[in-house]
Amino acid sequence: MILVLNSGSSSVKFRVVDLDDPAAGERGLVERIGEPGGVPDHAAALEQVLEGLGDAPIEAVGHRIVHGGTRFEKPVIVDDEVLAALRKLVPLAPLHNPGGITGIEAAREKLPSVPHVAVFDTAFHATIPPAAATYAIDRDLAARYDIRRFGFHGTSCAYVSGRAAALLGRPLEELNLIVLHLGNGASATAVQGGRSVDTSMGMTPLEGLVMGTRSGDVDPAVGAYLNRVAGMDFAAVDDTLQRRAGLLGLAGVNDMRTVLQRRADGDEAAALAFDVYCHRIRKYVGAYHAVLGRLDAIVFTAGVGEHAPAVRAASLSGLQAWGIEVDEARNAANEPIVSPDGARVAVCVVPTDEEYSIAEQTAALL
Repeated sequence: MILVLNSGSSSVKFRVVDLDDPAAGERGLVERIGEPGGVPDHAAALEQVLEGLGDAPIEAVGHRIVHGGTRFEKPVIVDDEVLAALRKLVPLAPLHNPGGITGIEAAREKLPSVPHVAVFDTAFHATIPPAAATYAIDRDLAARYDIRRFGFHGTSCAYVSGRAAALLGRPLEELNLIVLHLGNGASATAVQGGRSVDTSMGMTPLEGLVMGTRSGDVDPAVGAYLNRVAGMDFAAVDDTLQRRAGLLGLAGVNDMRTVLQRRADGDEAAALAFDVYCHRIRKYVGAYHAVLGRLDAIVFTAGVGEHAPAVRAASLSGLQAWGIEVDEARNAANEPIVSPDGARVAVCVVPTDEEYSIAEQTAALL
C-alpha cells in the first residue's frame, strides 16, 4: 500500500491507496497544525496519522508538491539533494511548497525505511512547447528568474485524460482533449495525444480562468495602476488578486453552489459572477480548439466541473457549429457523457482522483 500525503502549511491530507482496490484504504485530514487546539507541528500530525493507520503495510509514501520549476519534470525519489533543490523553489510557490517540504521532512523522520516520492503538479505540463510557455518579456530577465508558463493541476489532468480515453474506448495517443479542472482553483488544458500542449495557469496558479478567490486573467497594468491611484503596495495588490477576487470578489462568496442559489433567487451580482465565470471558460475552449486543430472531447472535472450542470451548459453554449453540444437531460443527471449521441465532440464528466494518480506515479517510478 502507498501512503499519499498532501501537506499544507497548517494541514495534512492523507490517503492509503491499494492500487488493486481503489475503493479501499483509509483517508482523512489533520488540520490546525501549529494552531490553538491542534497538534504542534507536522511531525505530530504524521504521528497521529500513522497511529490511526495501525498495522497497515506502507510500502512507499507519495508526496504532492505543487511546483517543480524547470528542475523536476517527472516524479523523483526524495533524498537530501532533492530536498535542498525543493527549498530553492520556494520563491516560485511560497504559499504551497513550504508545507509540502515540511511534510516530506516529517514523513521521512517517521517512516525512514520506505522510499518517499515527490510528485509535481507542474510536471505534466513540461511538454508545453516554447511558443506556449514563453512570456514576451526580456529574455535574460525571464531566464534569470525562471519566468515562464509552468501550469498546475497536472496530476489531475493526467488522471482524467486517461480515464476519458477509457470512457470513450479510444487510445489516449489518438485523442485531442480540453480538460477543464473546475474547483476552487480552476484551469483549462489542451491535451494532444496524452501530452499537455497549453494550459491556462501560468508561472503561478493565478493566471487563466476565474476561480473561487483568484481573478484569473487581468491586465498586468492593474497592479501598477492601483499602486498609483489607490496607494496599494504590491503585497496588497497580490492579496487582492489572489484572495479577494474571483467569485468572492464578484459575488461575495467563493462557493459556486452558493453563487448558483443566489443567482436563482435573482441576485444580480451572483448572476454576473456566473456569466463572467462561464464566459472565460468558453473563451479558453475556443482558444484551445484552435491550438489543437481537431477536438475530440471536452472533459469536465473537480468539484464544480463534476457537480454543476448549469456551468457546463453555459460554458459550452453557442458552440453547436463546432460540433460541441450538451444534452440537457444527460447533463442534469451528471452522466459520464453529457453530449448527444453522434456529437462530433464528446463532452465528458470524469471525477478526478489526484491521490490515486500520485500513488500510480509513485508505484511506476519505484
